[in-house]
Amino acid sequence: MAIEIERRFLVDPMGDWRHASRRETCRQGYIQTSAPCSMRVRLLGNRGFITLKTKREGIAREEFEYSIPFEEAEYMLDHFCQQAQISKTRHYVTRGDLTWEVDVFEGANQGLILAEVELKEPNQKIHLPEWVLEEVSGDRRYFNALLALHPFREWSHTDPA
Repeated sequence: MAIEIERRFLVDPMGDWRHASRRETCRQGYIQTSAPCSMRVRLLGNRGFITLKTKREGIAREEFEYSIPFEEAEYMLDHFCQQAQISKTRHYVTRGDLTWEVDVFEGANQGLILAEVELKEPNQKIHLPEWVLEEVSGDRRYFNALLALHPFREWSHTDPA
């Protein structure tokens, strides 16, 4: 069984993460977003994936991800996920032995920049890069599945973020 342990942070838009040597476009959509799991289809660069994720327990959850043909992923996005999609550019930033994934959202989530880092254990100590602003790991609004349904630009920005 695969366990994903992930922390998520808001990012300074002017940080040096912008100089990442590797980046990919990402389009993802959700076939299902409610319990017991979410089901996601993703195009990442020129690859396709289908992923199942269970409800979070803290910063950990079960995750099952499988490669699928690009054309099949594209078809699923176009026909099964029309109302629940997000687009972003993912920047890969290595700091020490960790790879940070900095997502710059587009479309209805434009203006939002999040960094995710996957850990080996929930209590793993990490050094936060200078461009990390605030941890939002426990704030459901920042989950991709919810951003697909309730985009960042629709939020009342008087709410604490």
